[in-house]
Amino acid sequence: MAEEQSPLAGNPAESFGFRDITYEKRDWVARVTINRPHAYNAYRTQTLAEMRDAFRDASLDDGVAVVVLTGAGDKAFCTGGDVKEYASTYTQRPHEYWKYMGLFADCHDALRNIGKPTIARINGIVAGGGNEFNMGCDLAVAADDITIRQVGTRVGSVAAGGATQWLPIMIGDRRAREMLLLSEPITAQQALEWGLVNRVVQRDQIDACVDEICGKLIEKFPECLRYTRQQVNFWKDLAWHSTIGHAREWLALHFASLEPYEGMTAFVEKRPPNYVGLREAARDGGSSEFLWGAPSKTCSSCDATGLPAAMAFCGACGEKL
Repeated sequence: MAEEQSPLAGNPAESFGFRDITYEKRDWVARVTINRPHAYNAYRTQTLAEMRDAFRDASLDDGVAVVVLTGAGDKAFCTGGDVKEYASTYTQRPHEYWKYMGLFADCHDALRNIGKPTIARINGIVAGGGNEFNMGCDLAVAADDITIRQVGTRVGSVAAGGATQWLPIMIGDRRAREMLLLSEPITAQQALEWGLVNRVVQRDQIDACVDEICGKLIEKFPECLRYTRQQVNFWKDLAWHSTIGHAREWLALHFASLEPYEGMTAFVEKRPPNYVGLREAARDGGSSEFLWGAPSKTCSSCDATGLPAAMAFCGACGEKL
């Protein structure tokens, strides 16, 4: 009779059948690669589920000493959440975003609590939630031509899935505010000087540098590494657990408002968002929260209520309002 697989052991990497990531384990190193280069390695809901499962497996596998996270190709490490999915799914069904954020938090918890050193191999653009996964890793090696930016305020969101919590700890308050409020990219050299990455190397040297660090980590005691990580994660854990539940609630509610609709629709349509138009609406007594105005009208013909203030005709019966 074949010996039954322990639920506390890892499984063969090829047994998972992942679609959005590649997962391999060899020579004490597990490599998780976001495999969506056509979308600049932005993660969708499926991607997060697969990353979470890979992190959990690597955590249980005693044949894994180090975990490397990277993106496929040479253009992007990870550019955060797939804005096309946000626009088509979560602006239409905001309550589903609450579920999505639960999965997102599970994925980050699996990475942070993996019990083994983790390295972000930054091989291209880092944006939005991609930087949150960078910060979720213990160490980071970046190619010298990459950039890192937070994009929440550009697309109608708030980077409260790690960036608002961890950037002040890692790079300081003023620099964190600059990245979060201005949403402008910083260079690899700036990231090194600010403490956002550990090494910056020429692109053709990135794998050699990652492999060198992996080798050094393999030659350390695993229990000591595990508990050292637990200790140094204290402030990140404190900031995360104090705020992520609130972020989940607010972001889910916020997806029902005009800012994410406008920001994410503009991104998909490849046009500038109408930032000033929202400001003008609020200044002039209009609505900056609803696409067609507050749900304040009632139709005298069919008694439909909650009709948008900017509507000239009833959406139920077609009569003029």
